[in-house]
Amino acid sequence: MATSLFDQFVSPVLLGIPLIAIAFVFPWLLFPAPANRWITNRLLTLQNTFIGSFTSQLLKPLNTGGHKWALIFAALMLYLMSLNMLGLLPYTFTPTAQLSVNLGLAVPLWLATVLIGMRNQPTKSLAHFLPEGTPIPLIPVLIIIETISLFIRPMALGVRLTANLTAGHLLMHLISTAAYSLLCVMPTVAILTTIVLFPLTVLEIAVAMIQAYVFVLLLSLYLQENV
Repeated sequence: MATSLFDQFVSPVLLGIPLIAIAFVFPWLLFPAPANRWITNRLLTLQNTFIGSFTSQLLKPLNTGGHKWALIFAALMLYLMSLNMLGLLPYTFTPTAQLSVNLGLAVPLWLATVLIGMRNQPTKSLAHFLPEGTPIPLIPVLIIIETISLFIRPMALGVRLTANLTAGHLLMHLISTAAYSLLCVMPTVAILTTIVLFPLTVLEIAVAMIQAYVFVLLLSLYLQENV
């Protein structure tokens, strides 16, 4: 039995094998393999329609140079969505509830967008640190502020995803524990609490999908500034 509410976010170990590694690999097994036939099944058609509409919506504000990231964004979106959704199943572990995992995804991708901007358009990228027409006494302060805001971006990506998933899991854990504890004392209240848990679960499914989309959307906005 968990001794703390936060024990559910600790990576479990079975026979010396960290199960977080299995959690990372498992989502890829759920995706259907593409076939060589002209007519595919409904699942592949639905998946291709979703990926196509999502990619076109995401890359609409980007120029042609940013379209090279379409495959990365689509794969990252499906991967994060699968990890978030699998964490809602019983006896499963959510890797994206770990800040280290989210920062491991956010920092390299954010750094890639910054390096692309520095290579392709260094003058425009450096111009973000100092807006045109800035008074001379404010130049050092603005450069420091813009530098801090630039390096906070990957932290914001990781913390946003971690905080939203952690808060939802804790809320579901608290409500389910309260319903179980009140079952023998106040059955009516326990039933009402259980009823509240169902729309909360639906809300958590929506949050898991939306947070994956927001993560990729913010990366595309960072890329838009540098291509």
